[in-house]
Amino acid sequence: MTDSFSRWLEIAGKTGLRLLVILLFAILLTRALKAMTSRLVQLAKAQSRAGQMREQQTRTMAGLLYSIGAAVIGLIAVLMGFEVLGFDIAPAMATAGVASIAIAFGAQSLLKDFINGFFIVFEDQYVVGDLIQVNGETGRVEHLTLRRTVIRNPAGAMVTVPNSLVGQVANLSRDWSQAFVDVTVPAVEMVGRALATLEKIAGDFRNDADWSAALIDGPRVLGIEALSLDGTVIRVQARTILNRKDDVARELRRRIKLGFEQAKIPLSYTHQIMVQGEVPQTDE
Repeated sequence: MTDSFSRWLEIAGKTGLRLLVILLFAILLTRALKAMTSRLVQLAKAQSRAGQMREQQTRTMAGLLYSIGAAVIGLIAVLMGFEVLGFDIAPAMATAGVASIAIAFGAQSLLKDFINGFFIVFEDQYVVGDLIQVNGETGRVEHLTLRRTVIRNPAGAMVTVPNSLVGQVANLSRDWSQAFVDVTVPAVEMVGRALATLEKIAGDFRNDADWSAALIDGPRVLGIEALSLDGTVIRVQARTILNRKDDVARELRRRIKLGFEQAKIPLSYTHQIMVQGEVPQTDE
């Protein structure tokens, strides 16, 4: 009894030691992978806009690489642990292969998520931090995996979009942004005076040191955009650095309002309809 117990302790000790080695080896590999991906992000850091875009792309790729690598390391460690415990993993792997085929047929949408997610990352369509417009939603990308894209919309809600449903994407965070401001003046107003006033407002805006850093080009008065019964529509264009187009558009509208008030140019007329006379009564 003592000899059997001693042999059992010896076998258990050797098995436990091998399992411990496998566990430690898996932990070291995972930490090395984490350090490598973190180093890649550090190397990609830069102050320029192009450098910041590369950093975001590298950060997204590093996160995906770490997630996939950690999953593979964990799976291999579990299989090696089963083998140490004396389980024959060959039938299990064969069964897993057959099961994976069956699962593949039953989870085609999931596979489409992963395939489309791979191309989203590989083609650099967008990365974490980008402002995108997809499936009728506009928001900033807060989380990106091979399976899903999570964005936060202007209302603060987290919107999850499976990557298989990601079709046409508008990336609003690349290179520059653009804003258009349409100004409608009454049809009876002299359009030349309105154009001259807008040119002066645009020139003052370009020369304003507080706003020149946010501008790439313009504001420019493009000219008459449309003619309607309400009046003449004049369009102003401004090209800005990333994520500043809304600020520039608001400031430009404010200056246009003040400039037109000073020049006594109305922006629109209020049409008032008055009905006079007795309303005819009908027999019930």
